Amino acid sequence: MLRIHFTGEDLAGVRMAARPDVLWETILSFHRLRDRRGSTVYREWRSETRKRLNSETRLLAALVPGRGYFPDFLTPAEGVLGLDEGLQALRDTPSGRLRSELRLLGSTRAGRTDGSLPGALAALAEGRGEARGRLADALRGYHRAAIAPYWSQVQARVDADRAIRGRAVLDGGADELLASLPPMLRWRAPVLEADYPVDRDIHLEGRGLLLQPSYFCRGNAVVLRDPLLPPVLVYPVTHCESPTVREPGGPSLARLVGQTRSEVLRAVGDGSTTSELARRTGVSLASASQHAGVLREAGLVATLRHGNAVLHTLTPLGAALLGDAVRGAVCYARNGPVTS
Repeated sequence: MLRIHFTGEDLAGVRMAARPDVLWETILSFHRLRDRRGSTVYREWRSETRKRLNSETRLLAALVPGRGYFPDFLTPAEGVLGLDEGLQALRDTPSGRLRSELRLLGSTRAGRTDGSLPGALAALAEGRGEARGRLADALRGYHRAAIAPYWSQVQARVDADRAIRGRAVLDGGADELLASLPPMLRWRAPVLEADYPVDRDIHLEGRGLLLQPSYFCRGNAVVLRDPLLPPVLVYPVTHCESPTVREPGGPSLARLVGQTRSEVLRAVGDGSTTSELARRTGVSLASASQHAGVLREAGLVATLRHGNAVLHTLTPLGAALLGDAVRGAVCYARNGPVTS
């Protein structure tokens, strides 16, 4: 079990990541690529991704075991800014930290009790520029095959999760936010408990905590191993169906006509319940529910049940149709699609 200990200062410092972290998603997706569990969620993504991969996985397989420790330097904080920024931060990792984390990886790998490393990682541990470049290239190539085609889905699910957490903050501050997290995380003030493969305590000591929802995180939350790094908790967003790319158009989209439905789409904004949609557009609750259902079928709106509330949010396609700068979110219920 993982236990994260908060002070009053830490509660004030709890914050949500502004967007998906591209390197966390890249590394965690590599776990999913080799993990047969959760096949109904990732099955189609896994099949499509394997067809696009070439040799990108060789170096990554040496760095990221199927389970257990992988080096913290693979997921620098700059990953939330984008792939280029994240890879530059990785290239700039101090040599001493590279050696330390790679030696730790060597000591945890089966059959290498002396902490020795295979040749490619040994060169990286020595801090050679060309080895860092090869790693950055491998990550970029893997990202191109496994992450980039699905980025709108990644962003949508993460934004949907942020919408739910934002409402929790408005309802009850940081305490309610922590209590709203997925079931594998349990807020028992002043400690956040999490299912975890090893027993570990993290004392935040006034540094606060960054909450990072993740599309490719599955089952357990993930934290950095180095206690001196800024604390971050990566946790899984809700899934209910395969992460496939939804193409614009189709028969459902053809049903999207009429002034009232356009008003409902605009009223969704950055998140609205069915009751709020009815109130904002001046239609009945049943009509608002019906319009939201058609918009959801067209891939423009999606719905997430949180407790007794049903929250509708824009998808990227819905936001693009409105010409808004708002990033949409495809939201799904914990146990399957929700009908309003």
